[in-house]
Amino acid sequence: MKLPVFPRLRRRSDGQRPTGSLTRRMIGISALWIALLLGLGGYTLDRVLTSAVTSNFDTQLDYVLTAMIASSEIGPDGNLMFNREPADQRFLEPYSGLYYQITGGNTEPFQSRSLWDRRLAIADHVDTGAHYYDSDQFPREKLRVIERDVRLPGSPVRWRFQVAQSREVLDEQIGVLRRTMVRSFGVLGLGLILLAAIQAIYGLWPLRRVRRAIAAIRSGKKARIEERLPREIAPLTEELNALLAHNETQAEEARRHAGNLAHALKTPLTVITNAATARAEDLGPTVIREATTMRRQVDHHLARARAVGRRATGLARAPVWPSLEAVERAVSRLYPAVTVDLAGSKEAAARVERQDLDEMLGNLIENAAKYGGGRVFVTVKTTPDMVEIEVEDDGKGIPEAERGTIFDRGARLDTGKPGTGLGLAIVRDVAQIYGGCIALEESEDLGGLLARLSLPKAG
Repeated sequence: MKLPVFPRLRRRSDGQRPTGSLTRRMIGISALWIALLLGLGGYTLDRVLTSAVTSNFDTQLDYVLTAMIASSEIGPDGNLMFNREPADQRFLEPYSGLYYQITGGNTEPFQSRSLWDRRLAIADHVDTGAHYYDSDQFPREKLRVIERDVRLPGSPVRWRFQVAQSREVLDEQIGVLRRTMVRSFGVLGLGLILLAAIQAIYGLWPLRRVRRAIAAIRSGKKARIEERLPREIAPLTEELNALLAHNETQAEEARRHAGNLAHALKTPLTVITNAATARAEDLGPTVIREATTMRRQVDHHLARARAVGRRATGLARAPVWPSLEAVERAVSRLYPAVTVDLAGSKEAAARVERQDLDEMLGNLIENAAKYGGGRVFVTVKTTPDMVEIEVEDDGKGIPEAERGTIFDRGARLDTGKPGTGLGLAIVRDVAQIYGGCIALEESEDLGGLLARLSLPKAG
């Protein structure tokens, strides 16, 4: 399988640089881990095999040494001699690579002909058992030596038996094993890395499908990601589809708000234009009246736009009691003769922005103070999912048949009092944007109007 060629990283249009390729990361981490494991495994296996080959080599030397000791005896003159010569002919060939030497007392060393004019070094210690060691006493020839001190029958002398063999054969065997092991582990490592690369490419392939689907959505060929994907990626595509739906809803709301605002401003502008064209005598009052109408329409739609924008963040949270206290202080200054009482849960918090909560509460409480008889009672209640704020007054109330139309834009409870007629409409629209609602009922305690505002409870 041919691995894909990864493109060079390019600077994105927003000035940020990509953080790299997931495929490269996965392959790199796998390659590093495989190399580490194979390196440790190879080192351990090399130690085991080297020890085994060396042990086998030492066993052969020990066999020769034991045979020499078994065939040694003391002659009539007190010197050591063999009753049976060693069978290996290399002991007879000078510098053959296999040597023996026997020393003891004040006699000359008894050595193999293969040593010729050389001598094996003798350390000043006692070896009652077999002692193995490496020696480089001969130029260009490393030796593996076994030695042992023995007392022969009929001799008070401690004789040291030494057998030495060139390490050339041993080192060659170890070299062959190491080369074979390196090649085998190299092929194994490449195979595992290739497997990791295939696994990474195949495992991340659904992400490439998601990328193509998003490109198709951006180009307008698709509206949603409809492909069936693995369960690990399915939540991602579900969230992407939900985000697309949310963005479409936001865009539709923005278009609807723009259309409503344009429609609302069209009539006042037409009235002003006609009055100006006709050079009407009441042009000034007409402009002021229609400008006021346009201003309240702009304020209404700006409030909705702010709420929609803040809702999109999903992090809104506002405690209810501080907002109520702030609104109560403001209303008390505007209407000194009105008494506003607060009661209920002081820990309640709604999932809305503080500014929008202030605006909704301000409209409700100001309406209650304006149209009531002098008393306003506000109660905060909580349910597992919602925060309910009840605003009651002691006014005349609203007949049940008219409670639905009072939310229409421009509808007013009393045309004789100042106002824009958009207060309750703004409260309803902003509450609905956050997933809440408002209902108008009759107050059982005060006899006037009860406005029940329900908002999502913040966790």
